[in-house]
Amino acid sequence: MEHNYGEFDGEMRFLSPDELFPSPKVMEFILQYGQDALDAMENLDSDDADFIEQMIAAGLLELVEDGEDEDGNGKYRLTPKMVKGLQHRALLEIFEGMRQGNKDGHPTTEPGRTTERTDGTKPYEFGDPISEIDLGATLRNAVRRQRTDEGLPRLPIRLGWEDFELHVTEGSADCATVMLIDQSGSMMRYGRFYQAKRVALGMAAMLAGRFPQDTIDYIGFHSLAERIDARDLPLVMPKPVSIRDSQVRLRCPLDHAYANPDGIPLHFTNLHLGMRMARQLLAQRGAVNKQIFIITDGQPTAHIEPNPAGEGEMLYLLYPPTERSRDTTLREALRCQQQGIRLATFALIEDYWGMDWVGFVDRMTRLTRGMAYYCTSEDLSSTVIESYLKGKKTKTFIH
Repeated sequence: MEHNYGEFDGEMRFLSPDELFPSPKVMEFILQYGQDALDAMENLDSDDADFIEQMIAAGLLELVEDGEDEDGNGKYRLTPKMVKGLQHRALLEIFEGMRQGNKDGHPTTEPGRTTERTDGTKPYEFGDPISEIDLGATLRNAVRRQRTDEGLPRLPIRLGWEDFELHVTEGSADCATVMLIDQSGSMMRYGRFYQAKRVALGMAAMLAGRFPQDTIDYIGFHSLAERIDARDLPLVMPKPVSIRDSQVRLRCPLDHAYANPDGIPLHFTNLHLGMRMARQLLAQRGAVNKQIFIITDGQPTAHIEPNPAGEGEMLYLLYPPTERSRDTTLREALRCQQQGIRLATFALIEDYWGMDWVGFVDRMTRLTRGMAYYCTSEDLSSTVIESYLKGKKTKTFIH
């Protein structure tokens, strides 16, 4: 990349940070329509062509050299700057809508990598950060230990390890989070998926700015499950409903489904596979705390079982929901809990017609001693962020 420098003429206006990021309307358009939004930009009238050129000049869009990327998408692609801008604006909008007093960090009684001093001191223990040494208290300990018979300080004062005193600190423990985002067909309704992407982008910006020791990964689950790169997050969409039969009982080898995803209906809800993938991913993280955030609007309608005919696993797509899928999913949730992973489920409830799927969330919450939040899509962003920051909402068990 080349940079050209010249003398400042006093007239050039420097852009503010917000002006460097995409406008709210552009952000909403991209999050609402995903890759279709970028494809639509190829067909803008000549009167609007300047808008695209300005975005390219600002480093928000880039042209794919051969007119199509490796996935067969259109000629425009989001730049890392654009993705960061979407994250930044999402976080600003979320915090503007949050209640005052719910914007602090997530404290712990154990010192973390980012700490604040509180009242009192403590003796030094092996592994404590020496940057928190209270020099005055340490010197007093050394003087008290080395007094002469007349009670006077013995000079020179020699420090021993038992003299060191440290400030008591309250820190933020590192945390590894996997956000499971439901991509089933029903997530398109009521702006659910738009709000799910919005909170996912905001979480990425918040962690990068305020909790750099924390990590977050994204997994989308539908009939299958797959990791979502942060750069691709603004463009992912729910899977369209491809069959509308009142009863569906399908199965196929899992490896075949991954190799030929267009050959199966993708709009089912395979929370089992999503949680298993999240558990395996968190096993690779060295964080003190591990948790899975689940954003969903329905109970499982798919699961994985060993292939009774031989090697490998079978994918089952079952509608209406069955106890078979629910029980398999609950067993996986229990495995997560047994490995020290905290589960928090954010259930979107605008149009549920019965209590069956809400009952499933209650069962999973009770089984794993996790957290359950019932909210509309409009409240999703603030609910997730507040849960991460404060953990104020308490779990309620239904007896």
